[in-house]
Amino acid sequence: MNWGRMPIMRRSHSFPCVALAAAFVATAAYAQSTTTGKQTYKWVDDKGVIHYGDSVPAEYSQREQRLLNSQGVEVQKRQAEMSAAEAAEYAARQREESERKQHDMFLVSTYPSVKEIENVRDTRVDQVTGQITAAEAYIANLTTRIDGLKQRSMMFAPYNTKPGARRMPDGLAEEMVRALSELRTQNAALDTRRKERAIVLAQFDADIRRFKELRTSAAARINEATRPKKQ
Repeated sequence: MNWGRMPIMRRSHSFPCVALAAAFVATAAYAQSTTTGKQTYKWVDDKGVIHYGDSVPAEYSQREQRLLNSQGVEVQKRQAEMSAAEAAEYAARQREESERKQHDMFLVSTYPSVKEIENVRDTRVDQVTGQITAAEAYIANLTTRIDGLKQRSMMFAPYNTKPGARRMPDGLAEEMVRALSELRTQNAALDTRRKERAIVLAQFDADIRRFKELRTSAAARINEATRPKKQ
């Protein structure tokens, strides 16, 4: 019996009559299979055509397939086999979706209004801004100190090219090296703080947009649920 390979065309723009006929034939074949009391497999080929049969051809054995009972009810679903890369991508999407749902729950359960989110945002931004201001002041003092060390170093060789100029004292050279190293460290830290502030602002802006979306969606569901039904 070859009824199991009969296809059902999902769509057809050029030949609707042919597609309708194919769907009728395949539906009849499926109805025939259910009368036998056997379980039926359902799968889709490379062209998007749905097939029914008492077994899945080998070339489609790794694709998604569904098992139907004699009443045509799905009783089992087998996911398509994935490569290692596909499995990793699928797992990553699942984690991302789970994290998104958790964050949505956090937003709606933590903040009663947009204003509350803005208040928390402003507090966080003020904290980072305070750190930036302190770092800028320290860097300014450090720069002034380095300028003074540079002026002192001009009295000694090799910066002083006059004959008989004394060699720069080791202590002054070491102090200059330490100050310049500290300046680089503080500038890097300041850059990090500025980026952190930008990230905080971007995150809270995204949270506010998402919060508004969730509130709008919830309001729409409530309106739909409370809308009088038409008689």
